[in-house]
Amino acid sequence: MSSTVLAAQMYTVRDFTRTPADIATALKKVKALGYDAMQISALGEIDPTELKTMADGEGLTICATHTGYERMRDDPQSVIDEHLTYDCKYAAIGGLPQSYRKAGGDGFRKFAREASEVARKLAGAGLTFGYHNHSFELEKFGDRTGLDILFEESDPDLFQLEIDTYWIQHGGGDPAAWIRKAKGRADLVHVKDMAMKGHEQRFAEVGEGNLNWPAILDACKEAGARWYIVEQDRSERDPFESLGISLGNLQAMGLK
Repeated sequence: MSSTVLAAQMYTVRDFTRTPADIATALKKVKALGYDAMQISALGEIDPTELKTMADGEGLTICATHTGYERMRDDPQSVIDEHLTYDCKYAAIGGLPQSYRKAGGDGFRKFAREASEVARKLAGAGLTFGYHNHSFELEKFGDRTGLDILFEESDPDLFQLEIDTYWIQHGGGDPAAWIRKAKGRADLVHVKDMAMKGHEQRFAEVGEGNLNWPAILDACKEAGARWYIVEQDRSERDPFESLGISLGNLQAMGLK
């Protein structure tokens, strides 16, 4: 593993990664900002070997991906081969597929069981399955939220949570508490801030919003987080600038 614990989520700059030439330019910019690692998400079509060559050329570790669940389920070997090419251990999905969401609490329970079996296939090749939350998982079904169901009814040795701090807060949860709850199962954390404009919740650069970063970062350390992945779904400035501001603020908080 790289000496850094900070990574850029490439979804932040998705509008600038539509072609291989775009991707090459974006990687140069991300490296110039000071990042040494990235999570792949929402890139345009590119051969995995070409992407790995680009990343190596810039000195960027591919620490994780966002990969479609259906592909993991239906063609796990291609996912395994791709991650081995990237020298990347973590394969996460971006959220619960609609077919499960529509079934409410039963859908969450079904997904927890079925995704654990998908995760088992990936684990056989040394990969770790991750689930990235939004806020809809904080809806309650009886006395438990959807995220509680996923966490409690999935295989704890195979199924990790990729806690997204903004979306936990958006759903009325406590990001630090959820990170602590997932201790040992939260290697990846999406660090993302929330600001207010009037009554509207807005995405913000880390440290520029209202989230309790001392508590969140303490929780990450306690939980054993390995990668703090900077993401901003929407930005009111150039998204590369946003990534740079977040990086500088996190470094000022003691991360490298």
